[in-house]
Amino acid sequence: MSVAKKEYKRITTKSLVDMKANGEKIAMLTAYDYSMAKIVDGAGIDVILVGDSASNVMAGHETTLPITLDQMIYHATSVVRAITRSLVVVDLPFGSYQSDPKEALRSAIRIMKESGAHAVKLEGGKEVKDSIKRILHAGIPVMGHLGLTPQSIYKFGTYTVRAREEQEAEKLKSDAKMLEKMGCFAVVLEKVPAELAKEVAESISIPVIGIGAGKGVDGQVLVVHDMLGMTHEFNPRFLRRYADLHTEMTKAFENYRDDVKSRDFPSDKEQY
Repeated sequence: MSVAKKEYKRITTKSLVDMKANGEKIAMLTAYDYSMAKIVDGAGIDVILVGDSASNVMAGHETTLPITLDQMIYHATSVVRAITRSLVVVDLPFGSYQSDPKEALRSAIRIMKESGAHAVKLEGGKEVKDSIKRILHAGIPVMGHLGLTPQSIYKFGTYTVRAREEQEAEKLKSDAKMLEKMGCFAVVLEKVPAELAKEVAESISIPVIGIGAGKGVDGQVLVVHDMLGMTHEFNPRFLRRYADLHTEMTKAFENYRDDVKSRDFPSDKEQY
């Protein structure tokens, strides 16, 4: 059943809760720089995630672990300058919140003050409860992240689907309800079975954003470089490519190279 879409001049955390209540799906994408964020925002995407996936797609690291808080603030500042409508959420990077709730608060405050972002996101449930509580008590909106948590890749040893077993599924459901009760405004579920994700979404009042979590959740998020086909070697089941920019950009670069080599560029009309 189609749902009438409400026009939002500016997306807030309350807007997302209202969308869930009204049955309107939430569209979320990553962005890490001004130019990309301006296009994403102009296309009407509800939430822009300045993800620690910048470690992979922008810096070429194998995991998200190496990116620093300073680097995340740099990317977030670039994104915030571009947006007029989207809600901007910034990942707290690995090492900036896990060990000490006070350090977690300091990290979140730096992101909010120095970048102008609207919220932070961090991975984990009960094990980071104290950090989440400290950040929320300071008035900073928090988006949770459960299921596959890439910052814990060396603990799990694989990027495979999480919460297939009953014990882990029960913990995920418990953690989701805990995040809601604490005051998080939304939660991302990554690579969990679709039925479980649907059950979680129906059990809590805050939006559940899925990535590889089926269509029974309240919204979807993808890494922008993946959905544009720039990272052509990455092919998970959940990814739909909306363009093939790897091919298009390669052709454009090759054409430019050939035109320069052949002296076709610049032409008489392209000079002063």
